[in-house]
Amino acid sequence: ICWWYGDPGATVRFCQEALQSIADAVITTDHDGIIDYMNPIAASMTGVRAGQAVGRPVGEVIRLVTETSHEPIEDPIARAVRECAAVALSDQTVMIGASGEEIAIQANASPIRDRDGRVAGAVIVFHDVGRERRMKRLLSFQAAHDALTGLINRREFENRLNAALEASRADPAVGHVMVYVDLDQFKVVNDTCGHPAGDQLLRQVTALLQTRVRAADTLARLGGDEFGILLENCTTGVATRIAENLRQAIRDYRFVWLDNSLQIGASIGMVEITASTESVAELLAAADVACYSAKDGGRNRVHVYDAASASARQREMRWVSRITSANDEGRLELVFQPIVPVAAGSDQRPHYETLLRLRDEQGNSVLPDEFIPAAERYNVMSILDRWVVEHTLSELVPSRRDGVTQAPYTVAVNLSGTTLSDQSFLESLIQQLEEHDPTPGVLCFEITETAAIANLSAASYIMRELASRGCLVALDDFGSGLSSFAYLRNLPVDYIKIDGHFVQNVAVDPVDRSMVEAIVQIGRAMGIHTVAERVETQAVYDTLKEIGVGYVQGFLFGRPQSIDKFPNGAARIR
Repeated sequence: ICWWYGDPGATVRFCQEALQSIADAVITTDHDGIIDYMNPIAASMTGVRAGQAVGRPVGEVIRLVTETSHEPIEDPIARAVRECAAVALSDQTVMIGASGEEIAIQANASPIRDRDGRVAGAVIVFHDVGRERRMKRLLSFQAAHDALTGLINRREFENRLNAALEASRADPAVGHVMVYVDLDQFKVVNDTCGHPAGDQLLRQVTALLQTRVRAADTLARLGGDEFGILLENCTTGVATRIAENLRQAIRDYRFVWLDNSLQIGASIGMVEITASTESVAELLAAADVACYSAKDGGRNRVHVYDAASASARQREMRWVSRITSANDEGRLELVFQPIVPVAAGSDQRPHYETLLRLRDEQGNSVLPDEFIPAAERYNVMSILDRWVVEHTLSELVPSRRDGVTQAPYTVAVNLSGTTLSDQSFLESLIQQLEEHDPTPGVLCFEITETAAIANLSAASYIMRELASRGCLVALDDFGSGLSSFAYLRNLPVDYIKIDGHFVQNVAVDPVDRSMVEAIVQIGRAMGIHTVAERVETQAVYDTLKEIGVGYVQGFLFGRPQSIDKFPNGAARIR
């Protein structure tokens, strides 16, 4: 507020006319806080007409409190006069008007000086920021919560885990526990009923979990079908009872969608939060390991994290990055092992199986038993299978486009069960076969019996697609998942490879011999060749020859060798 030299009255009238038209509320007072002016916006917001407000203390017209606690805020007019300086109110200021309505405001108070520079009064300017604050709260809520379930999200959960960890470090006697819940069979619901059903299931499970945790506990959705629970001030014993209660409640729950009634379960991992826990990242990794252990144990169970027993799991998890690095750095290698014809009438052309080896960072060869389980468990097996197929095609498999119309040998390639469920891999495989056009009979794909049985319709489709492109198909580890021979009628199988567990003791164990004989007889009746794996002694070989097995494979006839030594032919073993 400024005063002009000359006609102060005209100046005041000019200022008041200007203040009538601005969007902010304006109230001016004298030195003692008595209102001498209020513009229409201020009258509208306070609910007091200007004529009623003038001459009254400003504190009778507007009452200012903090938004959260409703504690009174010191009169900014009086403070501006006292300190002879502008005063900005906090972002949590709320004005309570004459009707009792609360309005979130942003406000500033400033002293008014006369022409001699003395403080003659004060002015407070404010405006409604309720919409902005509501929007800010909404954005803050959305940033910290899951949109589907309304639970806090992973980021906010990690913040609270960090606070619990700091509390444990400050007072080691205070115990906290994290519970990690992963729903079993959630994919079945999505695949059977669709994603809207899956979303509804997650909302219902959320409601179920909320009734089974304590009021002070923190429940979060970590992503997908995974939930996290922070049990503060809780012993492991109490946490175990809570987790078991959660597991049982989920197991007893029946999800009904249209005409479907489905039962799910939950694998639950628990980890204690102590002063020695290094970080939230370590805590989450431990909970993940405990949950995987619950799944490995048969699902629908609770597993408490134990550092000693988890070390093997963590080593497996590290293989994920090591496999990717080995692929990127060219440390994967192909080797081959001969498959030798035994029985008269068997195809006499050479047969081989390609196998995969990996060299570690120091150049040492790593056997498949060390990294294949990790690759299958953590869904990176398709990387390895893709590499084997590409290199087998480019280095060992002749093409009809090169004029090779008769197969000089047969090369077998393994496809894992996890890879068969990767649609992108299958599309890539079919494209490669069409581009390469392998000579019929050269390339044979081995698929394990358990993977085929798990999804017969998909396995049958894949096998027929391969056969239509000149490839042979072998059912590997035959007998390991055997429940009936009947399904063989529906699969276009060229070879069945008898599981090595039956072969190793076939010369001394009558039960194993009977199983091998049964498989050979069924294979012969159906026109399917039989291959015995893990043949390591002459006695085993002689027994298999007597039974009539078509082919044998094992260390007795050769250990895996680099494909640099791949021969042009192979001699028949007699």
